[in-house]
Amino acid sequence: MLYGFDIGGTKIEIAVFDEHFQQIWCKRVPTPQDSYEAFLASVVSLVEEADNKFNTLGQIGIGMPGMIDHKNRTIYTTNINVVKNKPFIDDIETKLGRPIAINNDANCFALSEALDDEYHNYHNVISVILGTGLGGGIVINRQVISGANGCTGEIGHIRLPVDMFTILGHDIPLIECGCGQKGCCERYLSGTGFEWLYQHFYHESLSAKVIINNYNAGDERANEHVERYLELLAAYFGNLMMIVDAELIVIGGGLSNFEQIYQQVPQRMAKYLLKQMRVPHIAKAKYGDSGGARGAALLSLNTIL
Repeated sequence: MLYGFDIGGTKIEIAVFDEHFQQIWCKRVPTPQDSYEAFLASVVSLVEEADNKFNTLGQIGIGMPGMIDHKNRTIYTTNINVVKNKPFIDDIETKLGRPIAINNDANCFALSEALDDEYHNYHNVISVILGTGLGGGIVINRQVISGANGCTGEIGHIRLPVDMFTILGHDIPLIECGCGQKGCCERYLSGTGFEWLYQHFYHESLSAKVIINNYNAGDERANEHVERYLELLAAYFGNLMMIVDAELIVIGGGLSNFEQIYQQVPQRMAKYLLKQMRVPHIAKAKYGDSGGARGAALLSLNTIL
């Protein structure tokens, strides 16, 4: 059995998969935020419940937000303060008596999508999560790339490139990001950034849902805003392609439901690529909220490790 954990600031979820990688059970509990020992106990309790339920010792993979330091066996995360810089990997392996595969939650999302049967011919995959923030992951030849500091795939913290300045105007404010830098792409392209850009240009605060509804109804401002945003996204993807010459870009998060991304961004991308490059296939994530746990379970496979 394969156990995949999707751990966030509000919930700890375990999903159990059989030998055919079909999900057969899942459970979630609130994330303890007051005690490291309580956090460890919640994870251990879910594993023991799964072990007893299926009379086995399952292989375990964990996806968590933040940067995984495999050298020091710690996790730097701002979502779960009780775990920050604690020896979580060693502690949980000791308590459970088995090795644990662990990676960033966005990397788990990327792995889940990249290893889908439909995409098995794609060897270079970038995942992009357009949600409250802007995250991502990179999978090369069916393996997650984490990097020396666990920061590979932190694509939201690329600072605005020149072609995005050209689209936005060179007087665009450089907003401070949660990472401490200014002008990170996350602040302009995430769902939050989508709303901020509308407010910046039109001095009206609307939710992304309302803006998109207005766009679909033919509203002039919303149309202008969406045109600008899609061009920004095309330019941004073009820059990502210079780092990873991907065959597939898969999109998750709330804005992934906006169909104009898949209809228009591929047509806009070519001018931001070198002439010999092909526009990658751009697709909506298949597994939605379950992708994190699924990808974490895939981490536990020896072929991935």
